Parts: sequence; C-alpha cells; structure tokens
Amino acid sequence: MLELGQGQAKPAAGDLIKDVSEADFMAEVVEASQNVPVIVDFWAPWCGPCKTLGPALEAAVTRAGGAVKMAKVNADENQMIAGQLRIQSLPTVYAFWQGQPIDGFQGALPPSEIDAFVARVIEAAGGAAEGGGLDEALDAADEMLEQGAVTDAAQTYAAILQEDGQNARAYAGMVRAQIAAGDLDQAEAILNGAPAEISKSPEIEAAHAQLELARQAENAGPVGDLRAAVEADPDDHQARFDLAQALYAKGEAQEAVDELLELFRRDREWNDAAAKTQLFTIFEALKPNDPVLLNGRRKLSSMIFA
Repeated sequence: MLELGQGQAKPAAGDLIKDVSEADFMAEVVEASQNVPVIVDFWAPWCGPCKTLGPALEAAVTRAGGAVKMAKVNADENQMIAGQLRIQSLPTVYAFWQGQPIDGFQGALPPSEIDAFVARVIEAAGGAAEGGGLDEALDAADEMLEQGAVTDAAQTYAAILQEDGQNARAYAGMVRAQIAAGDLDQAEAILNGAPAEISKSPEIEAAHAQLELARQAENAGPVGDLRAAVEADPDDHQARFDLAQALYAKGEAQEAVDELLELFRRDREWNDAAAKTQLFTIFEALKPNDPVLLNGRRKLSSMIFA
C-alpha cells in the first residue's frame, strides 16, 4: 500500500483528515486544494460500503505524509454540497486540485485500487515533479518489503506500475516481493516481462542478481555441516564456496562475502574465478550504499591490485 512522504516529519492525522461541513467546505477543500490535493469522501451513517472505504482511504492518506489531504463529508447533513456535486450514490469520492474536481469514483474499492487512485491524484497535482508522488511511494514500498509486509509492498509496486508502466524500480520491487514470497517462477516471469527500454537498468540488473542468488539458496546445504568441513580442511574450496552460498541464503551477507574473499585470497583462479564472480553477483544484488558492498569491494580491489 502507498506510504508517501518518507524522510520527512509526517503531519498529524488531524491535520490531514477532517470532518467538513457546508460551513467550511470552501476553506478546507476548495481553498486548501490550491496548495495540496484534497480527497473528499461523501458518506452516510447508514451506508455499509462507506464503513469499509472510509478507513481505507484515511489510512492511505495518513501514509501519504502530507502529499494529499482528506475531507469527510456526511452527505445526509450536507445535502446542498452533495446536490451541487450531483452525488447520486454512496460512497462517492472526489479529488480536488486547485479548486476543481480532477478525479473520482463511486463505491468501495480494493486496497490496490485505492493506492492507485491516491498515487494518480498526487501525480496529477505535480507531486512526482516536486520530489514526492511515485518516488515516495517507491521508498515506502521498499520499506514495507524490508519490514516483511510483502503483500502491501507488492500492491504498492503494482499501483505504481499502473501509473508508470516503465518504472524500473517498481518492476524490480515486484520481483523482490515475489522472491520474498518464495515464488521464484513468478519473479522470473515478471523479469522476463519487463519492457525492453528498462531491461538493462541497474534496478533490473540487481533484480536478476537477487533472483540468481535466491535460486542458489534453494540448493544451499546446512551451514553447520559446511562450516565444519571448512574448519576440518581450510583448503576445501568447494566447501567454502558452498558455505558462502548457505550463509547468504540465511541472510548473513557479510559472512558470505567474508568467506568468498578468503576463498579468493587462497586461490583466485579456482573454478574459473568462481569466488570473484559470486562476489560480483552479491554486490549487484545489494543496495549501492550497503556497507557490505562498499567494504567488500574495497577489500576485493586491494587483493586484485596488491
């Protein structure tokens, strides 16, 4: 699900979501939308779908961190506004930007479509050009994935791709989400379906490396047995290489890199320079600012050029 505004102090929910009446509709919606888009949720106490849609919209707007605001209008108590906007069924949602409705829908929506709607509204208001919008949604989805919220992350990446079908970060994110879910075949299918224009982008290349490492992890041996084999014979290069794969599969990237560096130090040409090749695969899979990557590259370079 979308979670915009990362890296900034997020406004309190009360500043983003307000109950609005005919008395303050002009100030809280029309005038407020001159600076930030405002999503207006028309609801009523008797409306069953409203009870589902309202909280979902509120959650999405709260996560947006100030990129969009929300006004809740009780249609029964504010019939003049509802009539002016020709509200014929509930729930009805409109998005206002610079005083004018720019998008909307009727009825309850699934979370992924709510995310897509919010992203669309923010982008239409210029959020992406101002450093917000889809970039913030991508940051949020990455954070969700790191925290284990795989389904929410996948829904957010999918919503972003609805807005930008050639977004390399979103494609790569979808791949990583499928890897995290254990569906490597689906991850490969997503990679194969990436548009040619982005197929060589750093994000897609990193996703290829991550998928390759995940495939290796399926066949990784027990860490304890492999470590014992290496301790028994430090020159058992295959055991050390397999240990590195097993360590990476368990999420111990630093330990895996250390073992591969040691293997490279002992015999850099072993198995067609397999240690260096595996190091490069791991480096490509890691984030550019990951300390494991930065320190590993430095140590490898010092060995190569020593």
